[in-house]
Amino acid sequence: MTTVAENDANGAVGSATVAGAVGSAAAAAAAAASGGELFRPSFLPDLLIAALGRNPDKPAVYLGDVALTAAQVAAEISRYAQAYASVGLTVGSRLALLSPNRPEVLFTLGANMITGCRSTSLHPLGSVEDHVYVLSDAEVETLIVDPAFADRAAEYVRRVPTLRQVLTYGPTGLGTDLLELAAGFSPRPLRAPAVNPDDIGGLTYTGGTTGRPKGVMGTYRNAAAMTQIQLTEWQWPDAPRFLMCTPLSHAGAAFFIPVLLRGGCLVVLPYFEPGAVLDAIEKYRINATMLVPTMIYVLLDHPRLATADLSSLETIYYGAAAMSPTRLAEAIERFGPIFFQYYGQSESPMTITVLRKEEHDLSRPERLASCGRPVPWLRVALLDDNGNEVPDGEPGEICVRGPLNCAGYWKLPEQTAELFAHGWLHTGDIARRDEDGYLYIVDRKKDMVISGGFNIFPREVEDVLATHPAVAAVAVIGVPDEKWGEAVKAIVVRRPGVDTPQDQLAAELTALVRDRKGPHHAPKSVDFTDSIPVSPLGKPDKKALRARFWSGAGRQVN
Repeated sequence: MTTVAENDANGAVGSATVAGAVGSAAAAAAAAASGGELFRPSFLPDLLIAALGRNPDKPAVYLGDVALTAAQVAAEISRYAQAYASVGLTVGSRLALLSPNRPEVLFTLGANMITGCRSTSLHPLGSVEDHVYVLSDAEVETLIVDPAFADRAAEYVRRVPTLRQVLTYGPTGLGTDLLELAAGFSPRPLRAPAVNPDDIGGLTYTGGTTGRPKGVMGTYRNAAAMTQIQLTEWQWPDAPRFLMCTPLSHAGAAFFIPVLLRGGCLVVLPYFEPGAVLDAIEKYRINATMLVPTMIYVLLDHPRLATADLSSLETIYYGAAAMSPTRLAEAIERFGPIFFQYYGQSESPMTITVLRKEEHDLSRPERLASCGRPVPWLRVALLDDNGNEVPDGEPGEICVRGPLNCAGYWKLPEQTAELFAHGWLHTGDIARRDEDGYLYIVDRKKDMVISGGFNIFPREVEDVLATHPAVAAVAVIGVPDEKWGEAVKAIVVRRPGVDTPQDQLAAELTALVRDRKGPHHAPKSVDFTDSIPVSPLGKPDKKALRARFWSGAGRQVN
């Protein structure tokens, strides 16, 4: 029997449902009539235009002797976009950039966004073979290069079938001088291109640590989500004076747009050099920067750090690779409680989790090994191989759902299916979660060492070795072993001034791990080196390290 109240409630629900259906139909009709613009969100090109227009007369970027206001940057981007149109570039055109840091790189990145090109950045430190592979795989049609790479560009034209034109930053005798071409246009107001959320705005190639690099398809949706999450979740100083010493072509837009929207400016160095970084912090009163862990280690060991005036620094963002908790504690003691960690990857960029400044708590040293907690704009879970969530404290793969995720891998349907197995994006990072929700990455899934039937995560061994006062940096890998299948090997960089004999130090390090983690984790061998190879993005290159020991051993190096 239905009561009067229930009848009234059911009637209200029914009326609301009918009204909602009518309203939805009307909204859909209105959206269709407006070409889909009624509910269109802001994408990165829109955010760039807003950022440049917020404080047009304020300095936006310093690079060497060049200082440009936001209005000047906008004017140059307009000229570049018009130059693009004059040589046939439009929405979806396939373009690549190869250049060290220079002002024109920012103009190019802006023109890429305003034009709607599908862009790919080539790292200046990358090899010829890697570049040829990426250009060919991405089916690039237009290459923009610094004159220093003119000879390479000529070779790429010969070897890449799809490459039809080269634009250069100055006269080279190869292709079209983009600087001269752009100078012939008068600035116009910037307008965002007509693109959809799922359109591909760029291909970012993975570092190639597991075979051939894969082209990660970045969409307009996930690029906008990245910036919006940065603006809400990152701890920014007021009016950031942000020092950039990594390649603009790879991270320029990721920092330039948030910095300008926060009323700040970007100070760009040609490349990372510790003395130049310290000089720039003093000269420009830098209050924020981004460094990968290897850069922080170099700064900590630099003799001028003791006398440098770093009082202006309010935030040091770090990410891209795991950082030793021991060295992180040392950095906090030297720089102060100003460190902010972000964790992400090309497939789900920049900010899956964050460890905020106040969470870098020296009274809880175990917390320094954490990559933080998930940001609220995403759903993050630790899953086993069957797609089930693991209990707290157990290792599981970090998996992500949300607008930050890419569209998959370019021309690799099987790998894309693996990436999105069980309806989640799989990061390949294995982590444990504590009772407070903090994640602790134990290692990359592919880096796990299986020795005598035991699963050993190199990151856990590295963190123990890094506590030894003689260790500046360390990498742990698995190497072939007739008895164990794989054996744990530690590759160690000693701190300056350490004169302990190598045999003695190796024994101390082995004993340290045995005491802390047990005999299976203890290195079977320790090698000492002046430096650990890193990828162009500053991550320890374990593929290169493993290749020294696995080549000819009957196993593919990955």
